[in-house]
Amino acid sequence: MSATRVIVVANEKGGSGKSTVAMHIAIALMKSGQRVATIDLDTRQRSFTHYIENRRAWAKHVARDLDIPDHFCFSRANYVSVEDEAAGRKALTDAVDALGRTYGLIVIDTPGHDSYLMRLAHSLADTLVTPLNDSFVDFEVLGTVDPETFGVTGTSHYSRMVQEARRQRQLDHASTDWIVLRNRISMLGSRNKRLVGDGLKELSRTLNFRCVEGLAERVIFRELYPRGLTAVDDLDEITFGARPTMSHVSARLEMQNLLSAMLLGDPRTNAEMAVRDRGAALAG
Repeated sequence: MSATRVIVVANEKGGSGKSTVAMHIAIALMKSGQRVATIDLDTRQRSFTHYIENRRAWAKHVARDLDIPDHFCFSRANYVSVEDEAAGRKALTDAVDALGRTYGLIVIDTPGHDSYLMRLAHSLADTLVTPLNDSFVDFEVLGTVDPETFGVTGTSHYSRMVQEARRQRQLDHASTDWIVLRNRISMLGSRNKRLVGDGLKELSRTLNFRCVEGLAERVIFRELYPRGLTAVDDLDEITFGARPTMSHVSARLEMQNLLSAMLLGDPRTNAEMAVRDRGAALAG
């Protein structure tokens, strides 16, 4: 298990793009040659699971061999009742231990609310990725600000939970690299965008996380989900139904930057594909 890296994508607030980020990370890492397994802890929404199911169905429909991780949906059907905390905790730790004997990376998607499974996942994370929509509504997941100056005035319940999980890992001589991913960023500059960025920089010094600019608000991500595709896939007329667009190229480069920030995978793979796709997009 020691050689396995656990990546947890988590935020206590729903609608931050966790499943999209988790899927892109998993597929990008598989394309870089990593052995990847995935776990969905959201027993209600199951967005991550649906994403992978869509991918499996679309691959069969277009007769293409798409990278699909070995996926486990943590649900009552697969394991035990999530209301039984002792059994649920054991089931999750056993699943991670079992996968760790085969896979070098495990990507875990979490529900958008506090639960014992979410807290346990944080305690297992070697890398924690917290997608955060670029607004003060979502900023409050991490901390509070003064309404006049927008200076940071305190930390949130979720931030304190992450810090407690990190302290527990330190007792086990392990650590968690925490990355806050500014997600769904507007491509236009604004005062709000600058203020949120300033607040995150201030909080990063207090909470010891790295702030990374992630995925912009792009229509292409909504188009890819029903087919289970990602921006890092080799999309052509058969797989996607059209030539790659500049939006697709930009999305691929954003994921390259994210992986580089996470120090995972081989960013050159995505860079080479982006250069090729940019040429195809311009030619089309």
